[in-house]
Amino acid sequence: MKIVEQFLGKDYLLGSVEAREILARIEGLPIVDAHNHVEAEQIAIDQGWNDIWEVEGRTDHYVWELMRRCGVPEEKITGNASNREKWRTFAGIVPLLAGNPLYEWLHLDLRRRFGLTEFVGPETADVIWEKTEEALASADMRPRSLLQQMGVEVLCTTDSPLSDLSWHEQLKEELSSPKVLPTWRPDSILQVGTPEWKEFVVALGEKTGENTEMFDGLLAAIEKTHKHFRSHGTVASDHGIQAPYGKPASTSEAKRIYQKAISRKELTVEDLRALRSFLLHFFAELNAEAGWVMQLHIGAVRDYRDNLSETFGKDCGGDVTSHTIEITNGLHEFLNAFEGKLNIVLYAVHPSHIYTLATLARAFPNISVGSPWWFMDNPFHMRDQLLQVASVDLLSNYAGMVTDSRKLFSFQSRTEVFRRVLANILGEMVATGRVPFEVASEVAERVAYHGPKELFFNKETK
Repeated sequence: MKIVEQFLGKDYLLGSVEAREILARIEGLPIVDAHNHVEAEQIAIDQGWNDIWEVEGRTDHYVWELMRRCGVPEEKITGNASNREKWRTFAGIVPLLAGNPLYEWLHLDLRRRFGLTEFVGPETADVIWEKTEEALASADMRPRSLLQQMGVEVLCTTDSPLSDLSWHEQLKEELSSPKVLPTWRPDSILQVGTPEWKEFVVALGEKTGENTEMFDGLLAAIEKTHKHFRSHGTVASDHGIQAPYGKPASTSEAKRIYQKAISRKELTVEDLRALRSFLLHFFAELNAEAGWVMQLHIGAVRDYRDNLSETFGKDCGGDVTSHTIEITNGLHEFLNAFEGKLNIVLYAVHPSHIYTLATLARAFPNISVGSPWWFMDNPFHMRDQLLQVASVDLLSNYAGMVTDSRKLFSFQSRTEVFRRVLANILGEMVATGRVPFEVASEVAERVAYHGPKELFFNKETK
């Protein structure tokens, strides 16, 4: 029997006629991305890429992790090897990645953006390098043009409160489409007691002209940065927390703990949780006043591999997660304090937490479940999460897809995977008599575009 090649074909991730019809309704909808890690500077300068390693590997710790997993020496990952040697080495291990979403994203990028159908491997590394190098010389391969080609309507970068947002100012003047909005990410303020925290607090004081040696000065400085972002069109904040903090300290208790921290005195675990909770509630109060959406990314255990973080620093690919993180008790005070006052999106990085998030969303109308994050950003966990949300909460209230990407090229590939999975599960519901076709199609359009646009962007884009 002759094998018909199905790889990334028209039925990729689709199992029925109904799924194909639903995909046809949503695959061309604009992309609205409320969370990613592309730099506004990259879009403002509008400088392209020299080679395929710069496109696919230079900034992507997903790539680094899997290269290390396959035994590649660091010299050929983040070290001094040439980009071409890094690409050859990466291409050499790509066949081993089958089943991992990176395998599909990479080939989708090559097919959708470069028109290449070669399978990446050691024997094709050089021809792909040469063909993509020639293509990347085109003005059509620069960031602004690519975003427009991919149908990106609006995207939110992720920015430190210390950012002056000058690149966003430039983009607002020069670029009508897509809209590029900053997101306020004050995670460094919550890292109380670490050496990096003290450095950040001092820099925050210098940036805002407030005396952050004092607790009142810290709060004033935080509020100033929040207002600065608000004046630049921000629609959301984002917060990465390993586990929810529980009950916040009172103002007087928070002040006492803060003075201990700023004086480098030892803090108890209870001190840290109470102060961090107070600060998170303070962030939420500012968000509620501004009408922003508050995104909580829960469950990442960062820099777990000591040798990696000690050698290369933070966020270089040594992160894990745990099923033991407690969510319900930890969020009780927070969610009840802001019921009806603030739209909140909850993201989880472990699949066992999705059911909990779905029940929280069912209980609180102002809560939405966010897209599969990090290790769950793959067809398997997308399907599982969407079905759990549909069964426990409302799929039509889902917060939509975010790329969470550091690679501009992957905006389309990651969004395509999500939309195909969404079309497939709704197509199954139609095929098995659970939902009428038109209703399923309307839900697909809402989840893929209209819902997240309404949640995050309608206030800004009106």
